[in-house]
Amino acid sequence: MSTALLQAHTLSHGFDTLLFHDVSFVLHPSQSMAIVGRSGCGKSTLMHIASTFIKPDEGSVTLLGHDLYTLDEATIESLRRYDIGIIFQFHYLFKGMSALENIEVATMLSGESIDEALLEKLEIKELMSQKIGELSGGQQQRVSIARVLSKKPRIIFADEPTGNLDAETADLVMDVLLDYIKETGAGLLLVTHDSTMAKRCDSVFRLEDKMLRV
Repeated sequence: MSTALLQAHTLSHGFDTLLFHDVSFVLHPSQSMAIVGRSGCGKSTLMHIASTFIKPDEGSVTLLGHDLYTLDEATIESLRRYDIGIIFQFHYLFKGMSALENIEVATMLSGESIDEALLEKLEIKELMSQKIGELSGGQQQRVSIARVLSKKPRIIFADEPTGNLDAETADLVMDVLLDYIKETGAGLLLVTHDSTMAKRCDSVFRLEDKMLRV
């Protein structure tokens, strides 16, 4: 039996008020999992807890065999650089650089090389010489996704990655993400309000009434 990539154990967290409590889930290699819920229910916070950025009020996270929030900062930074990929709804690209230069930043930091086949799948190979400011929003998002996947991450955390895309481009992006995890044995944790995209994942959970439900 394969070892889990990610395990959340009885997580509870809140800010001014409690967002969720007693949340547990497991993500295995080559598995995709979606978390859906109303805006403000805490689904993005849950993803940030699972991906090294917020320590939960209660509970623990086991990420790639590590008890995450017992690790020192250098080890966490290494996980962020080499092992996890995070895709946001907003791309956070370097606007003064070309599409290719943006992707090269990620590959240089992770020690990987650019995957030409990935650029072709995302239909951005012909855009590599263009500055980010010259690209449409959908093209910029696909460059951002190429930048993340070029790191060869073992887990992808995707927070509304198709939220600003038209239906056709959103389908293309989901095709690429799901193909990647099947081909590499990586895992995908998707946070979305789009039930159509969520249903393409192996499992779908809903965060409501402060609980995570199937």
